[in-house]
Amino acid sequence: MATGSLWDVLHRLKEPFVMVMVQVELAVVNVLYKVAANQGMSLKVIVAYRLLFATAFMAPVAFFYERKIRPRLTPKVLIQSFFCGLFGGSLGQTLYLESLALTSATYASAMLNLIPAVTFVLAVLFGLEKLRIRRVEGKAKVVGTLLGLGGAMMFTFYKGVEIHLYPSHVNLLNVHHQVAASSQHHNMLLGSILAFCCCLSISVWFIIQAKMSKEYPCQLSTTALMCFMGAIQGCIYGLLRENDWNQWKLHWNVGLLAVVYAGIIGSGLCMTLMTWCVRTRGPLFVSMFNPLMLVVLALTTPFLLGEKLHLGSVIGGGLIICGLYSVLWGQGRERKRLNQLVPAEGAGPADSIVEINETTQMKKADNDKGHESNKSREEEA
Repeated sequence: MATGSLWDVLHRLKEPFVMVMVQVELAVVNVLYKVAANQGMSLKVIVAYRLLFATAFMAPVAFFYERKIRPRLTPKVLIQSFFCGLFGGSLGQTLYLESLALTSATYASAMLNLIPAVTFVLAVLFGLEKLRIRRVEGKAKVVGTLLGLGGAMMFTFYKGVEIHLYPSHVNLLNVHHQVAASSQHHNMLLGSILAFCCCLSISVWFIIQAKMSKEYPCQLSTTALMCFMGAIQGCIYGLLRENDWNQWKLHWNVGLLAVVYAGIIGSGLCMTLMTWCVRTRGPLFVSMFNPLMLVVLALTTPFLLGEKLHLGSVIGGGLIICGLYSVLWGQGRERKRLNQLVPAEGAGPADSIVEINETTQMKKADNDKGHESNKSREEEA
């Protein structure tokens, strides 16, 4: 009995554990991005090479592992993969890298914490999440989303006293941050606008990905298609905007490490895992883990990049964690309620809700038929 209970707990924790690992890996991508951009590598080239490496890695893996279970490609799936490659690949990553170059790794990732709020609104509008504000789990999801948003805003706009975590640090950027106030303000404003556009782009990708996963339930092939479409878009945009051919030459430096790691791990592995979690737990669940990358970067960038950590970052990070726990608790309670009504293995939140409604209607129809039958017998008697 104890073994069964432990197995059930581990089974429920597999998606959260996967998403924690994804955010740690994406935090490493952010550090490599910042170092590569600081050394003069073109951001457009970084995006193009990242998606090319991701396609080269994912295409053969998807071909061999899913060759027997992969359904036939339809025009609808190809169109969905094109937009997934655009919003989750070429456009989303370009906007984020531009924001990262203008601000800092910690600030750019902090702005990404708007993703859960935007995704929650879009998921409710598209019917992928139910608000259920009158129930405890619905209130927990709303409160958790607001806590995460408030924590991100505090992290971004409130500094407070500076906190020294490490007696010394390794400044991989090898620069001294002495920028004029007006220029820094302009960079932060423009970087914030680009980061918000990136949040909107990624939220749209989550919504399209949830729809695509129902049409084409093969995570590896879906990721390969998305990376392929994004690589085409990124290369076309990069070739049109970057005319210096020296930028396209890869050397044995941190730039090569950044695009290879970001392509294979950041896009190939992480997007496959995120696609699987979107299919099993919904887009809101995946988006709520974005704040963890901020916490990881806040703890590591003061040592690696020489960035400063302030009291506002610590308080904001605490609010983000509380918001994440609140949403996970609400979703867990909601899934438990749905499974008690109608167990549906592998079904997403929207599917379970549809099945419950259909089952309720069927039971109601049977009861009505029973009442009519009893009434007919009474009349005959």
